[in-house]
Amino acid sequence: MKRTATVLAAVLLAAAGCSSNGDSNNSGSSANTPGVTDTEIVVGTHMPLTGPAAAGYSKIAPASKAYFDFVNANGGVHGRKITYKIMDDGYNPSNTQQVVRELVLQDKVFAILNGLGTPTHTGVLDFLKTNRVPDLFVASGSRSWNQPDKYPGTFGFNPDYTVEGKILATHVKETHAGKKVCFLGQDDDFGRDSLAGIEKILGPVAAKQSYVTSNPNVGPQMGALKAAGCQVVMLATVPGFTALSIGTAAKIGFKPQFVVSNVGSDPTTLAKTLGAAAPLLEGVVAANYLPLATDDANPWIQLYKKVNAQYNGNAEFDNNIIYGMSVAYLFVQTLQAAGQDLTREKLIETVEKGGFTGPGLVPLRFSKEDHSGYGGQQLTKLTDGKATYFGTPYQTDDKDGPVAPLQAQVVAPPANGIPAAQ
Repeated sequence: MKRTATVLAAVLLAAAGCSSNGDSNNSGSSANTPGVTDTEIVVGTHMPLTGPAAAGYSKIAPASKAYFDFVNANGGVHGRKITYKIMDDGYNPSNTQQVVRELVLQDKVFAILNGLGTPTHTGVLDFLKTNRVPDLFVASGSRSWNQPDKYPGTFGFNPDYTVEGKILATHVKETHAGKKVCFLGQDDDFGRDSLAGIEKILGPVAAKQSYVTSNPNVGPQMGALKAAGCQVVMLATVPGFTALSIGTAAKIGFKPQFVVSNVGSDPTTLAKTLGAAAPLLEGVVAANYLPLATDDANPWIQLYKKVNAQYNGNAEFDNNIIYGMSVAYLFVQTLQAAGQDLTREKLIETVEKGGFTGPGLVPLRFSKEDHSGYGGQQLTKLTDGKATYFGTPYQTDDKDGPVAPLQAQVVAPPANGIPAAQ
């Protein structure tokens, strides 16, 4: 009798566990969807608020939160206010795993939004998949986020680094023909994907070096590139290492043309990091796909500056703030389209339907077959401390497709600054 009672209790406990797990992973109604109540949507992120990637990047999540606070103050989304839990991982993959587990298992977030970093976010993909947590708009251009068959809940935001590498390399091929082109990149998928795109256009570079974020010394790498006679150096670097590379090169009398990944090229961040050496940034070529911080005539910049002043303590306005608010705008647009009965499955289906418009100069590519995010960029050049666009936007793929010019998207924000419900 005692054994029968024990077995029965175990069966009931297992059934309860299955029921609970089904609810937590979504059983088709917002009433039992983690992180969703009648009045609130709780989402989380991991960000480098400290550590080697904090320069510039630490401003992204607060900017996203500011936009959410603006939306909340105007009634929220379908009557729900957005709570954004921001966890500092220090750009350390082991920390990322810890804080993401906390967000999912303790805080019961509805989704992870804009988790930052290639080496950091790669380590939580399987955990998020197992727990069926939507993993939206990762803050990195790794091609890993575009694997809908393997990771159906993960979506990128940035143009992937191979697309970017092809676009930057096309500019180098057209503008610096015959010059010795070299490469310095982060020793992970960021660097490898960037180099793959570059070499699709240019063939093998003349010399290549890599760095790890735990070692803030690129003297040997820059010395090797100087010794190789490099005339153009393409950088796949986070902002701190962009500044470090340019500053180190100057100290050894090495003055190539620098061409820099978008993720490491915010002028405000670089100038602050270089300090008195900021004039070294003159002429740096990079790329972007969102409005630039200095374009005061752009209605998106006007909106973001208003939100920044009211809800972000009027923080120093730069491209990181634009990025954070653009991600938040897209997330609100997604929630509006997903409707009142919000579930994790409905959210993912909504992103895959695509059709989103916003501040980007190039289209978002979301579909069931493509989770990659933005599909192109436009070149920028730093002059007198400011980045300005030149030429035309380009789009391409991460394979062998052409780098093709594209008519820029010109879409104004809604009059009230908030995407309409659909």
